[in-house]
Amino acid sequence: MSVESEETLSDAAEEKKLVRKIDLYLLPTIWLTYCLAYLDRINIGNAKIAGMMDDLHLTSDQYSICLVVFFVSYVVFEIPCNLILSRTRPSIFLPLIMFAWGAVTCCMAAIHDFSHLVALRFILGIAEAGFAPGVLLLLSSWYKKNEQSRRFGVYISAAVLSGAFGGILAGAITSSLHGAHGITGWRWLFIVEGVATCGVAIIFRFILLDFPATTKKLSEAEREVAIRRLEEDKVNSMREDSTHLSPLQAISLALQNWKTWLLAVGYMVIVGCSTLSYFYPQLVKQLGYTSSSSAQYMVVPIYCASFVTLLITSILCDRRTALRAPTISLLLLLSTSCAVVASATAGSTARYILLIFLACGLWAANGLALAFAASAFSALPQDVRGVSLAFVNSSGNLAQIYGAYLFPEEDEPRYLKGFIVVSALCGLGIFVYAAAVGGLKCGM
Repeated sequence: MSVESEETLSDAAEEKKLVRKIDLYLLPTIWLTYCLAYLDRINIGNAKIAGMMDDLHLTSDQYSICLVVFFVSYVVFEIPCNLILSRTRPSIFLPLIMFAWGAVTCCMAAIHDFSHLVALRFILGIAEAGFAPGVLLLLSSWYKKNEQSRRFGVYISAAVLSGAFGGILAGAITSSLHGAHGITGWRWLFIVEGVATCGVAIIFRFILLDFPATTKKLSEAEREVAIRRLEEDKVNSMREDSTHLSPLQAISLALQNWKTWLLAVGYMVIVGCSTLSYFYPQLVKQLGYTSSSSAQYMVVPIYCASFVTLLITSILCDRRTALRAPTISLLLLLSTSCAVVASATAGSTARYILLIFLACGLWAANGLALAFAASAFSALPQDVRGVSLAFVNSSGNLAQIYGAYLFPEEDEPRYLKGFIVVSALCGLGIFVYAAAVGGLKCGM
């Protein structure tokens, strides 16, 4: 074997070892953080059927408002948060905001009326706004294009599994702790999950990586390998002596890029339809599971099937990155078909099965859409990439504002309006990602 071949093998082994080390630092921390973030975000749905609506005398419209105000503040603060993150240390910024939203979640246990709930949901949106776009920027700053689908799949799987665990946890907490110390079960739900988030945030302050050029948890040689391998894959990586763009320059360059707008529309479709997850307990309970605990537990298979689908598609699309956009279109076609048929199968086992397949399509498409966007913006400066990814993510969450009104209780049992909107949006997404196959070469 030639000296050059030996050096190549040595470099490949060194890079593989480094990627495993990066995975060990990043993936468990990001996964658990997002799991807790998603639990703190959707536990309002579990609290709803565990007695919160009656205790606070909330109407269906007021509940929808409580969902909406979270996303209003969340969307507004995403881009500013990523501009801050690109200039600071993720190992400080992300745990700090995590502790903040955990504290806000705890405070929700003390609410006594609609105004308290609205105010705290708005503050929760501000606290969580920096996490998701921050993670997108952090992952896209460490991994090559053909490594991203699996990593984003792991990231999104946290939301999927937290939906499953959330049902189990909510059922256990609301039933076993109800009445303890004179506190109702749904209030204990906020306390337990909020305290867990605060505790994990403190631990993660000492584990999470910063950016490749600035992290102190890797040696100087490892940092250089991390930067070099990204540059060889045409992924723009900041060095310590790199100059940051001004916030206005970063925003301007991001919004002038047509890819930003196309992928924002595509992700808006996916996340807007995924608002359905807030109504899973309600939809399942309507199928005949009169006990709130039974309804919580019957949501679990929906998320478990979605988790398996997400992992399979993520692995396959890293092996063949050209399949990302076509696979997203096919997954949205599956969800479209299921939404159409579900509107005509109210109160039957068939609707439950259709909900499972509908969720599988949406969650798997979600992970691939993020990997596709990260690859699309890989050559952009870090500041611009951070704004572009935040804009795509915020556009998706903007769709959840109207998504919160798709399944009001007065539409029982068919929820015709909700399923029609979901099917129409998924249909739009099919064309967006079909267009992306021809219009984008990145991630392929």
